[in-house]
Amino acid sequence: MPETTAETRAGATAAPCPSRFDETGGRRPVSTHWEARRLNPPNRLWGSNGIAFGPDGRLYVAQFLAGQISAVDPATGDVEVVVPMDSPVQSPDDLAFGADGSMYISDLVPGRVWRRSPRGEYTLVSGEVVNPNGITCVGDRLFVNEMKPGGRLLELFPDGGDPVVLTEGLALGNAMQLGPDGHLYYPHMMSGQNPLLTGQVWRIPPDGGAPELVADDVHQPVAVRFDQGGVLHVLSRGVEGIVTRVDLHGSGSRTLVTSGVVGLDNAAFDAENRMFVSSYSSGGVTEMHPDGRIREIVPRGLDGPYGVTIDLGGTVYAADHYRLATPAVTHEGEPDDSPDGTGPGGVTTHNLLHFHHGLTADGELLHFTSQYGTVQTYDPESGTTRERAAGLQRPLGIAVAPDGRLVVAETDAGRVVAVDDGDTVTVLAEGLDHPVDVAFDGSGRCYVSEERLGAVLSIEEGGRTAVVADGLAAPQGLAVLGDELFTVETGHRSLRAISLSTGESRTEAEDLPVGPPPGVVPRTGPALFADGMPGVAVRFAGLAATPDGGLLLSANGEGTVLRLTRTEAATAT
Repeated sequence: MPETTAETRAGATAAPCPSRFDETGGRRPVSTHWEARRLNPPNRLWGSNGIAFGPDGRLYVAQFLAGQISAVDPATGDVEVVVPMDSPVQSPDDLAFGADGSMYISDLVPGRVWRRSPRGEYTLVSGEVVNPNGITCVGDRLFVNEMKPGGRLLELFPDGGDPVVLTEGLALGNAMQLGPDGHLYYPHMMSGQNPLLTGQVWRIPPDGGAPELVADDVHQPVAVRFDQGGVLHVLSRGVEGIVTRVDLHGSGSRTLVTSGVVGLDNAAFDAENRMFVSSYSSGGVTEMHPDGRIREIVPRGLDGPYGVTIDLGGTVYAADHYRLATPAVTHEGEPDDSPDGTGPGGVTTHNLLHFHHGLTADGELLHFTSQYGTVQTYDPESGTTRERAAGLQRPLGIAVAPDGRLVVAETDAGRVVAVDDGDTVTVLAEGLDHPVDVAFDGSGRCYVSEERLGAVLSIEEGGRTAVVADGLAAPQGLAVLGDELFTVETGHRSLRAISLSTGESRTEAEDLPVGPPPGVVPRTGPALFADGMPGVAVRFAGLAATPDGGLLLSANGEGTVLRLTRTEAATAT
């Protein structure tokens, strides 16, 4: 069996759960036909990447997937958005504070480095860094490295001047820091030949010189941080949440601590030498004690989710961009008596399966798409993955056809394609605008949601398409229950039902927590790719039918999976 990690949190209470979508926690889906229950509590953060203490004592958290930065009070866990989604910053991955209190931000996908003044004014420091990631300040000096094969480590000059390259050849640079010996320390995060076994930490004088390898065979290094005593901490990006402590300037001994925080990304130490860590795969902010015990400051949860499905045993799975996860309430019919419908809480990470978006269950197997071009089949029992197709143009929704083929909406190619048992790809329909999801009815007819056209189409013989419903607002996820086809209108945050026999359609639920928070329109969508590396994938509100006639919704606005069950009144009619 693959390693499975449970991310626990306190049970639900009667108090509303604030979320990144609704700070009050009082916003709930509105429907007379469906009852909506959360299978896991909301997540306050859209993932958590670079973290650093600001001059005000709060911990600032870069959220790459959201394009925003929040400040967290480590005493109360209160979260305040400081750099919003509609700021000039598109995809912040790391941040640091200068001597004057300015915040410096590495904006990875567009390749920019920003300065945000203490008064909240943005200034572009550089647009010449490719995939800027790790960033640190040394007094008034600013350093940044590149997350790419053969990346550079540079000094930038906020007041003008050309960047100075300190060294090249980084194997994906990431979080770095000045050590007590006056050198800059940085990890080689992964290598093209073996992405799991790079295991190296390097250092270089900030004025330049020959880089020096200081630690080898370190477990999957993603970030380096020094505590107040000068001990080097190397964070692992793996599922175990390993931190390796290296006494570089003493005996050189190493200590491994396993925290269970999946997908560690970064760390920061306060004046009392307390260690706080972030997780790119599940968000949150967690205090980590020297013995590995943890205390959640901001609870972890789902970064997305994207696609959602349920297997024959009733286990719910969510494709959460960086991982395959399951909400705590995993079996249909399991009671949820909490007043706000949050269930007992928690999310289980089955495996770190990076960049998974579309998802469907098929017997004992799970089929995935990645917007970066692949279709894969995953066996939860053995933990093995088989690639079924590659080189597709942003494949998204996926379904299993009656003949067993995998049918995929290839969004950027304007096609619907099928992948057979021999992994041969054939085109079922082409010339579409922006297909997002696919679903089959009981007779085997295939339907596709057209997000930009605002329509749902059926695919007929010969690859022809016919309009089933139009005038919709950015439909994404599709699911069929009997004679009805359901789709998530992300533009209206609503659920629409379409009769397959009469063509009549109606709104079934409103005020769904999908997309960015109400009233927030991100200024610019980051690119899907950044210099050949994965950029930021588009959000996808998945929908799936359950065997008992319910629906599962990827509530990606708040980081939950919603289970929709017909009300007694709807069942009676």
